[in-house]
Amino acid sequence: SFSFTKIKKDLTMESHNNMNLDMEKDQEKGFDYSKRAQWLRAAVLGANDGLVSTASLMMGVGAVKQDIKIMILTGFAGLVAGACSMAIGEFVSVYSQYDIEKAQMKRDQTRGGEAEKEKLPSPTQAAAASALAFSLGAVVPLLAAAFVKEYKVRIGVIVAAVTLALVMFGWLGAVLGKAPVVKSSLRVLIGGWLAMVITFGFTKLIGSQGHMYA
Repeated sequence: SFSFTKIKKDLTMESHNNMNLDMEKDQEKGFDYSKRAQWLRAAVLGANDGLVSTASLMMGVGAVKQDIKIMILTGFAGLVAGACSMAIGEFVSVYSQYDIEKAQMKRDQTRGGEAEKEKLPSPTQAAAASALAFSLGAVVPLLAAAFVKEYKVRIGVIVAAVTLALVMFGWLGAVLGKAPVVKSSLRVLIGGWLAMVITFGFTKLIGSQGHMYA
């Protein structure tokens, strides 16, 4: 009777331990998926920034200058400047987080070792990912305008390409962030349109005023 009870207790404890291990594994997987989703969502937002800022720059210049070379050069300058700005900002931000977590690891005597070091954020990877995401978004209006010489057609092609990309980025951001797809896509789309319209309108206004006083 004693041995049977002991065996039963051992089996029960082993079962509980296995259940705890399974729960820990599930939590780790959930954490990994959540972390990946956050990175992907940040990449989508970075690409959206590159898309909207570069397209708005090109539309603004296009409001006063119809030359395709000027528009492309402006867009390319916006791509390079924006990618560098995003990379530097992300590097500084993630490096600050890296320093904080590293200091916490040194204070925590119960943790440490190679396994923990691998979990530290990489400022270089974050900066490269941010710059790449911005550049991918910025390439869309550049490619749309590169092969269209007619001014009005070029503007229309840029707006169409940017609209399609905005809807796609809005959809991806909603899926990754588990938000309503239609509302999220509309917010991104309307925001991108407003940025282009405002930039085009103000640049057109200032350009016309400049011609008046020239």
